[in-house]
Amino acid sequence: MIGIASDHGGFELKNALTEYLKKAGVQVEDYGCFSMEACDYPEYAYILCDAVLSGECEKGILICGTGIGMSMAANRMSGIRAALCGDVFSAQATRQHNDANVLCLGARVTGEGLACMIAETFLKTEFSGEKRHVGRIRKIDAEYR
Repeated sequence: MIGIASDHGGFELKNALTEYLKKAGVQVEDYGCFSMEACDYPEYAYILCDAVLSGECEKGILICGTGIGMSMAANRMSGIRAALCGDVFSAQATRQHNDANVLCLGARVTGEGLACMIAETFLKTEFSGEKRHVGRIRKIDAEYR
């Protein structure tokens, strides 16, 4: 199952992307927000990331106006490797090389059609498992002061 969440700025794209993914046969769980009413993106980032970390969701998608706030909030959580992607190549590379488990999108900077292509690529691309990438991920996940 894939989790998806947004703030008010990403609400419409979240709904469109959820519909697209469900039509493609992907099981999607919506973790909010549930209206266009102003809300704080970190709350929804943490809810979705908790679901990914607990194994409730295999991967997650977070959407805000630019994707920057969601990616910053998500990456504060140990074990989350969130990637802000605005193109298909980056979505593919972050899965293959970084084993990213959360995709972040910016609703005000990425059109619906492109967002669907990015999400589809992110969800279908497997981690390469190459030794060099595994070592780099360990360094990312390590606790630094």
